[in-house]
Amino acid sequence: MSDYNKIILDSIADGVFTIDLDFRITSMNRAAENILGVSEEDAVGKYCSDILHANVCEYSCVLKETLETGETIVNRTVYIVTTDGGRIPINISTALLRDGQGNIIGGVETFRDISEIEVLRRTITSSYTFEDMVSKNREMRDIFNILPDIAESGSSVLIEGPSGTGKELIARAIHNLSGRNEGPLVVVNCAAIPENLIESELFGYMAGAFTDARRDRQGKIASARGGTLFLDEIGELTPVVQVKLLRFLQEHKYEPLGSVQPVSADVRIIAATNRDLREEMRSGNFREDFYYRLNVINLKMPRLRDRMEDVPLLIEHFVKRFNTLTGKKIQGVSDSAMHALLDHDYPGNIRELENILEHAFVLCKEPYIGIEHLPVEIRSRAGIFDRAMTLEEMEKKYIISILEKNSWNRTDTARELGIDPSTLWRKIRKYDLK
Repeated sequence: MSDYNKIILDSIADGVFTIDLDFRITSMNRAAENILGVSEEDAVGKYCSDILHANVCEYSCVLKETLETGETIVNRTVYIVTTDGGRIPINISTALLRDGQGNIIGGVETFRDISEIEVLRRTITSSYTFEDMVSKNREMRDIFNILPDIAESGSSVLIEGPSGTGKELIARAIHNLSGRNEGPLVVVNCAAIPENLIESELFGYMAGAFTDARRDRQGKIASARGGTLFLDEIGELTPVVQVKLLRFLQEHKYEPLGSVQPVSADVRIIAATNRDLREEMRSGNFREDFYYRLNVINLKMPRLRDRMEDVPLLIEHFVKRFNTLTGKKIQGVSDSAMHALLDHDYPGNIRELENILEHAFVLCKEPYIGIEHLPVEIRSRAGIFDRAMTLEEMEKKYIISILEKNSWNRTDTARELGIDPSTLWRKIRKYDLK
């Protein structure tokens, strides 16, 4: 390398090093020396993996990927271990290195220390985390803000929303934040229990109450004493059971099957449904008095398609969870996979997104989940695009979706995007949005 080129490279803030076809370092600039904590003299001639100590070096070298495919890699986030044992997040970009005749003679890697950006990202992400839930959606943030007050109140709660939107997580958060958190949280899926068994399952029974009742058996209400009973899919309950639960909500007393002696139990009721209970009342399937006794506090969970800004946060959340469960070290999803996931409308809501990523974890043996690791229905939909969107195209599409969601009200849209209205106005002009 000429002295002139060396001066130029040493003036660059990003770390740069080159390798030959045997993956041995041939040069390194001053920024790379500072970030890695090793001099060029000590690094030259050594394998790049021995110097970089990146987490991807163990199973998927980015420079090897570039040398094998000829494709450049841009801004892939990895972690390196410095000589003093420090762990530094960096963005890596790679390219082929050619001689004057165009022959490939090695590769070049540039990297940037993003420690400060990573700290900021974690700070922002933590501010969007509540219990085991993550969201920056305005509706969800409003729910997060009032959950501590709801938990403290002790009142009955009705959580409404489509399946897979996280109703049980909300119930668990209320229980965990309440004074009952040392007591049990008992979960009952009313739709999963046969109609002829739900009454005995909830209230228990006495020996002799029916043919096979040879001994007393306590029900779920007794099991939840001192804690919380979460009744999921409560719209499935029969009118007879609704009447008995109504009495319990009013008096905190119930009678096990086969008993005439009331039993007291200090239990808080949280219920959830994916049905329209008001419509069920009009059709005579759900008692009005029971509904209003349950519906002291009402929470409505939005569909995932109405909070698409949460998809990247949820993906990061599930990647961390599945890494822990599987022992893998997947860093995230590729740009093409992210684009496909952002384009999906999620009829199954958050549960569907979780299942998609679990599917991807089974297939993925690389640092990043690619579109090829996603379920076939996601891949086939993504196939209608003949090229990847640019960041500006993705931003434009996202802003349009939030504008449409807020009926093109710029004040509400800016608030949901977390930007100043003047910034939103400039972007509307930039993208000629009408």
